[in-house]
Amino acid sequence: MPLSRRVLIQGFLVPVLAFSLSSAVVAEPVKRWESGSESTDTVELFTSEGCSSCPPADRWLSSLKSRPGVFQSFIPLAFHVDYWDYIGWKDRMADPAFSARQRDYVAAGDVSQAYTPGIVVNSHEWRDWFQGHRDWQSTPANVGKMTATLDGQERLTVAYAGYQPGQRLNVAYLGMGMTSEVKAGENRGRELTHDFVVLGVTHPEGGSPWSVTLPPRPEAGQARTALAVWVSPPDSPEIVQAVGGYLD
Repeated sequence: MPLSRRVLIQGFLVPVLAFSLSSAVVAEPVKRWESGSESTDTVELFTSEGCSSCPPADRWLSSLKSRPGVFQSFIPLAFHVDYWDYIGWKDRMADPAFSARQRDYVAAGDVSQAYTPGIVVNSHEWRDWFQGHRDWQSTPANVGKMTATLDGQERLTVAYAGYQPGQRLNVAYLGMGMTSEVKAGENRGRELTHDFVVLGVTHPEGGSPWSVTLPPRPEAGQARTALAVWVSPPDSPEIVQAVGGYLD
């Protein structure tokens, strides 16, 4: 509510209105993420809390949050698969759609087989990680600039200069700092922490520029939330261009 007070102006006390900052409505700032014309690197980890070989890969992916260029020159994505759930521990972050995504890479010839931990860099299998390598080879291509603008918490506009008819938009919330105490399965008794966890992917219809009403931000126990946006060809898991960033 406005507050009334008097101010001395040229010898006269004049009543004026002041507004209490505590009652003012502060608008959500507009967030904008923009790529260059060259493709942004993407690092996809297919993982599961039911897999005893996965925690080292999870920790490596988590370490990327402190690497210069995160969400600018490269975007990590952790897809938790569900095909390890049967051995005694159901991964709460797993989604059959993420297992299907990995199988789609296999069907396309980009990945040899579905396994965890499986690392896909720029839509191609990257097995050098198992040889101790922790830096991938960037292979940028001139694919066109992409811009995503979030107005408030739910209104997202995406424009892609390299858009071709039929290309699909993908929008994903990412969970940072997610922790689980595993009580069964191969990782029984371990506390696991995850970052860049894909908490669901939506595929808005239409073409560039897209105007999207985002679903509510999921509350899955994450410490922070980020958004990843990418464009893919029709009926393909390949990532052509991507942008992203933190929401909080």
